Amino acid sequence: MAYKLESPTLQRQVVAFLTFFCVGCAVSETLKYSIPEEMEIGSFVANIVEDLRLDIKQLSTRRARITSESSTQYFQLNINSGELVIKEKIDREELCEQILLCTLYFEFVLENPVQFHRAEVQIQDINDNPPIFPMKQLLLKIHEMSPLKTRFPLKRALDLDIGVNHVQNYTVNLNEHFQLDVHNGSDGSKYAELVLENQLDREEQSEVNLILTAVDGGMPPKSGTAQIKILVLDANDNFPQFSQSVYKVQLMENSAQNSLVSRVEATDKDQGSFAEITYSFNQVSDKVLKLFKLNQSTGEISVWGSIDFEETRMHEIDIQATDGGGLSAHSKVLVEVLDANDNSPEIIITSIISPVPEDSLPGTVIALFSVRDRDFKENGETVCSMETNTPFLLKSSFKNYYLLVTEVSLDREKVSEYNITITVMDCGFPSLTSQETIRVQISDINDNPPLFNQHSYSIYVNENNNPFLLIGTVNAVDLDCERNAEITYYLLPGFAGEDPVDSYVSINSEDGNLYALQSLDYENIRDFWVIVRATDGGSPSLSSNVSVHFYINDENDNSPIILYPLQDSTSLSSDLVSRSADAGYLVTKVVAVDGDSGQNAWLSYQLQKSTEPSLFTVAQHNGEIRTTRLITERDAMKQKLDIVVRDNGKPSLSTTTTLHLLLVDGFSEPYIQLQNIHNEAAKDSKLTVYLVISLALISFVFLVSVVVVVFKIIKTKTSQEQCVSTSGNFYEDSKFQNNVLDITGTGTLSQTYRYEVCLTTESDNSEFKFLRPLLPNFIDRNGTIEVNSETKSNSQTLANSLDHLDPATEPSNK
Repeated sequence: MAYKLESPTLQRQVVAFLTFFCVGCAVSETLKYSIPEEMEIGSFVANIVEDLRLDIKQLSTRRARITSESSTQYFQLNINSGELVIKEKIDREELCEQILLCTLYFEFVLENPVQFHRAEVQIQDINDNPPIFPMKQLLLKIHEMSPLKTRFPLKRALDLDIGVNHVQNYTVNLNEHFQLDVHNGSDGSKYAELVLENQLDREEQSEVNLILTAVDGGMPPKSGTAQIKILVLDANDNFPQFSQSVYKVQLMENSAQNSLVSRVEATDKDQGSFAEITYSFNQVSDKVLKLFKLNQSTGEISVWGSIDFEETRMHEIDIQATDGGGLSAHSKVLVEVLDANDNSPEIIITSIISPVPEDSLPGTVIALFSVRDRDFKENGETVCSMETNTPFLLKSSFKNYYLLVTEVSLDREKVSEYNITITVMDCGFPSLTSQETIRVQISDINDNPPLFNQHSYSIYVNENNNPFLLIGTVNAVDLDCERNAEITYYLLPGFAGEDPVDSYVSINSEDGNLYALQSLDYENIRDFWVIVRATDGGSPSLSSNVSVHFYINDENDNSPIILYPLQDSTSLSSDLVSRSADAGYLVTKVVAVDGDSGQNAWLSYQLQKSTEPSLFTVAQHNGEIRTTRLITERDAMKQKLDIVVRDNGKPSLSTTTTLHLLLVDGFSEPYIQLQNIHNEAAKDSKLTVYLVISLALISFVFLVSVVVVVFKIIKTKTSQEQCVSTSGNFYEDSKFQNNVLDITGTGTLSQTYRYEVCLTTESDNSEFKFLRPLLPNFIDRNGTIEVNSETKSNSQTLANSLDHLDPATEPSNK
């Protein structure tokens, strides 16, 4: 202790008390200390860390502090040393008045986990107040005929100290008439009475002056004095007499003003003015004078101030009855105050932990609070409850202390904040209640992965799109909040065909927008899929994947490709048609394909222009060219047909091809007709030598052709011939490309097709089969036909043979 007691006896008492207290602390949850009042600020009281055997480092980390219900904090905790010191100077008399045991309470609180200890500090009185009489001069009127041993009560000296420091004795100076008798009051205080030992004689001495001294029991003792002035009255030999020496009454607190408390009554056997009795208060405190009033004539005591059970439970009132001759009698009125349920329970929050992580285990302490009711007995008994539809539970901890703990696991995504209403009700009648709302916020943890709003996405993109075009969006939602809900999108590695998917599309990492990185070509790639991953910003982060399937929509960006007749500006070929052919005779077939799909690849054939419009017709859907009538002599030998092939796209694209037909009567006739054509062309030429050579070459070719035709006719008789074949290998050449165009069922051709064109001369049984190679190619984006070099060489050779048969073409071939 940081103080020194002045009395060795008091020192031994304090040491004994502290020894007993420390032994009790070892087994009790309540810390008990004892200090004298009036200690200097900063004085040492105790070391809580040593008493509780705590680690000094825990004070700051666990936010150690002391709390109390008092509005004034008298103690302070040193976090660095664990010492409890005086913060405010303590005046026991101001704090507890005349209460014998003056105790201050506080709580020592630790957090993480929550732990508290209740402490009691008993304030010991020191002798710092001397006895003081309420009046410096006490006036007594005593009749000369007063009998011996008559007692005259004296006013008590007031001493704010208690116990041994309170008034312990009264003394009076030596005199011949009176002695002083000291008594113990019902409350343990001392009071003095003058006892008449020798008869008074007013004629000898009409006034007696005495010095009354009050002495307390402090070390050293303090004292106070008052003068007693005794007036000796003339004979009045009857004193007033009270009906009771002590009046005991019960009074309900908060009684209305002017309510009757009690009525005292005294009588006097004298007559006249000596029998007239006047009532007055005697030796009462200022508090009594504020609370009660006395009717001097009737002796009725009534309520004057506010009666409060919580302040004082018992009032002792001294009543004096004085007759007209100055004789008086005394009586006491003991007023017991009855408690009324006039104080609502109080909820005192000591500690709150908020926000609380949503992964907190059941039983986690959220708040610590206490309940207090200033009423008495059942009026002060309380019942604490809370709402039932919350994941929290109340637990009684110590006396009127409660813990608010979690009962089940928390989920911030369902409820992010709770307003918990604590209700406290006392057991009085009528019952009083109080409520306190505790706000508990739930902090988020990363326990929810991002979730896409679809199980998978299908996105349709038109081909020939612009690069960096927004083509779709994926969206994921995370039920967490703040950083745990910040979603980042990115593409997982993968391939679309032989190319990485990130060469086709990219994704905005913040909003999930998908952009095309290049112009897409339906003919190159029709669909592909990517995996998009959404990752949140938690630690550790959570993610989810979704598949995005891209479908390329076809546009009509490819014109039809003419596979037959071969489109080659370097050579001009003609088909032969026998003049004896019947109507409906299949002359040849225009074969075309389209690189698009669907209706964009639906082709239609139309005869745009011909030498004899009425002689030939073209089938709209398959391109077959047939005769519409019999061939006459009037029909020109050379027939030129312009065929237009259109697709069904919007807008429609078309390709035009020109077909040359020669009408012949027999195998020799083509030579004569070609010779005539050659002669006509030779007239315009100045190079006679070249014409002769040309005719010779044409004759040679014609003879070779005759031999070939005869050989073919013989071969045809031994095998079945199909004039127009829609399957099989062309020329049985395994090196020739099998699939001219594969549209997988959505383009022009559902399978791989090749065509053979049969040219007949005389009859259906004797036919000249003129084979034209098909182009194993596709048209490029610029409309250029790419031809296989071998196929182009073969077709060029056949075309040159026909050119030798057609004199009209000779100049162009030179």
